[in-house]
Amino acid sequence: MILDLIITFLFSISPLGEGRVGIPYGILEAELDPILTFLVSLGGNLMVFPLFSYVMKLSNKHLWKSRRYKKSAVYLTRKAKRGTQSNIRKYGIWGLMVFVMIPLPVTGAYSGTIAAFVMQMNYKKSFLAVSVGVTIALLITTVASYYAKLGLG
Repeated sequence: MILDLIITFLFSISPLGEGRVGIPYGILEAELDPILTFLVSLGGNLMVFPLFSYVMKLSNKHLWKSRRYKKSAVYLTRKAKRGTQSNIRKYGIWGLMVFVMIPLPVTGAYSGTIAAFVMQMNYKKSFLAVSVGVTIALLITTVASYYAKLGLG
């Protein structure tokens, strides 16, 4: 059980699926309690924003002098802006929250953190928006996984 909780947590903090993979693993594969799975996954997914924000700030501060890094960062920034800018610019923090809460690939905490960083949004408001969005997305994923386990999905 402990190993399954650790795997659920690691899936949830990973950029390769986040809680959208951690919760189905915990509920469907490891057969963990849905509430416990939700809480472990939420804990991991909520850590993404502060940790990834710190890494991005640190990377930009120390690596900006490198031509290769600068070129990659500019490319990723343009790509992130293109994918999120219209809704987030139009609706601000609410747009960021809705973007993160849609439980689809490429709309999670990592993408929301990148969007907030690129658009230089207020850190505390962005953290709140991403946190609420993640919580709603994980609630949806938990309910869907629970009903799938019951055979009602």
